[in-house]
Amino acid sequence: MPRGSRAAGVCGFVLLCCLGAGAAKEFVMPSAQPARTYPAHDDHPTEKVAVAVDPYDVENKASIFSVNYRGNGYLPVFFVITNDGDQPVSLVNMKAQLNTKDRSKLYASTTDDVVRRLSRPSRNDRPNTLPIPLPRKEVKGGVSRKVWDEIEQAQFSAKAVEPHSTARGFLFFDIADIANPLPGASFYLMGVDDAKGNELMYFEIPMEKYLSAPEAKKP
Repeated sequence: MPRGSRAAGVCGFVLLCCLGAGAAKEFVMPSAQPARTYPAHDDHPTEKVAVAVDPYDVENKASIFSVNYRGNGYLPVFFVITNDGDQPVSLVNMKAQLNTKDRSKLYASTTDDVVRRLSRPSRNDRPNTLPIPLPRKEVKGGVSRKVWDEIEQAQFSAKAVEPHSTARGFLFFDIADIANPLPGASFYLMGVDDAKGNELMYFEIPMEKYLSAPEAKKP
């Protein structure tokens, strides 16, 4: 085979491999360690529950996603909650909040919030007044099924944490108007209930715990 043909063939093969790898990339939820092992955590030994947050604020960590959420004004935060007790804890009433240095209160966004931002529909988002609901795809604008699935898979969705287990997932905070949301900020978690329906003491995590940890930026 002529040298030029061989070179063209090799280049074509490499290109196909690269394209195939890009097309095959799928979101994979990171595994979770017990919450108390993360730099940014709050442990309640008496209640036997600990929570941790791990912001995906740098490129090497955020590369697990197919979407540049930071570029679209969202900060993905890996959220971990560990229950070392003998009874389940309920997260049905859970409320996650990030309080910034300037006292802005940011609440975890819903899947619809994130999709709406990514889709940037040209039409307005007035509520549907028809007697039947519109198909779901009409609400999602230009977001692809792959992106939609990624957001739903990534979102923290657990409603309870079973005894001696850990639940994990991502919380997305809208930081579109905030240049540096983490310095001086604190994460709060409320609405965690024990098996009898009693609310546990709220959890508080200063984000400086994350920013000051040497290993915090690692994937």
